[in-house]
Amino acid sequence: MLMPFRASAPAFSGKKPTKTPPPDETGMEPAYLKGLGEKQTPVIVKLCSGETFRGWVEYYDVAMIRLTREGSPNLFIFKHEIMYIAEDTGRRPR
Repeated sequence: MLMPFRASAPAFSGKKPTKTPPPDETGMEPAYLKGLGEKQTPVIVKLCSGETFRGWVEYYDVAMIRLTREGSPNLFIFKHEIMYIAEDTGRRPR
């Protein structure tokens, strides 16, 4: 026996559900950077220009991070220049 498909009334009510847009900031960035720095976790920082740097986050503030590197000068990098920061697992970045 075939049963006809009956959608629930809200799907055809014509009203769009109102959704709250996601927040611009979650407040988790400082906690994440603090954890990386306290544990001196090796990270890869990829810039918007495509350059990548390895080191660990020694210091951070609202506008920049300090990337400490072994055998190379330490870098102060503005956050608006960073595409992403990833924990360095030893694999090559793409």
